[in-house]
Amino acid sequence: MDQILLEKKIDSILRCLERINSRVPSTKEAFAEDLDAQDIIVLNLTRAVQLSVDLAMHICTTTQSATPQTMGEAFEVLRQIRALTPEVTDKMKKAVGFRNIAVHNYDEIDIGIAYTIAKEHTQDFVEYIKQIYTYFTKIEQH
Repeated sequence: MDQILLEKKIDSILRCLERINSRVPSTKEAFAEDLDAQDIIVLNLTRAVQLSVDLAMHICTTTQSATPQTMGEAFEVLRQIRALTPEVTDKMKKAVGFRNIAVHNYDEIDIGIAYTIAKEHTQDFVEYIKQIYTYFTKIEQH
């Protein structure tokens, strides 16, 4: 596995999370009124998910695991090879669902859900990164 690629993807995810955390208002009501915050947060959530998927796909190909047919399946493969816990796998699959709505049906995004993700679930990405990094470290030691 390419350590430079791993580090770049992780760094990019962390930058997205920083951007989200810097712009998330303290209340849902304030978020509903702040179109710029909505755009910044939805865009960076979408990017964080896509980068997470890219990282998962890279791991799948370099470990010669089953080739995922969907984005969500990529996280399932990582669970099967014990790179992710079932809990993080489920959270990342849900994040893909949000990303798909954001990319394909932007007008139908539930602002309340976007706010909840930004306010309460960015740690899911941090946990994902920790588990990927732990897995990568184990592979490199063998």
